Amino acid sequence: MNEEQFLREILESTKTIATVGLSTNPAKVSNEIGAYLQNAGYRVIPVNPKADEILGEKSYPDLLSIPVPIDVVQIFRKPEDVPPVVEAAIKVGAKVVWMQEGIVNEEAAEVGREAGLKVVMDACMRAMHRYFFEG
Repeated sequence: MNEEQFLREILESTKTIATVGLSTNPAKVSNEIGAYLQNAGYRVIPVNPKADEILGEKSYPDLLSIPVPIDVVQIFRKPEDVPPVVEAAIKVGAKVVWMQEGIVNEEAAEVGREAGLKVVMDACMRAMHRYFFEG
């Protein structure tokens, strides 16, 4: 399977996206992308310990606190902050770890892959969705 098929398959099979580092600030890119993905039909669950609610969804302090199954863990954090997020994604049984554009952590990616997760690095989920589904 090539990269395009890989990404398209993830986007087509995903229902729930837990977003680590989702900002409460509508001017921040993580908030814009979260809102876009909600409008595209995904359930976006915020993971932000400093917020009670973002984009109309209850915010959770960490992945382990989320009481529903998670398809994708989308990460808006510095590359050095990624490894514990990947470890938590493995613990909660997520299917995919998606590091947003500009975020690369090869070691964390390898840990995820070895645990059976699909891993995407340095790619914008909104841009990929637009590419595949908005022609």
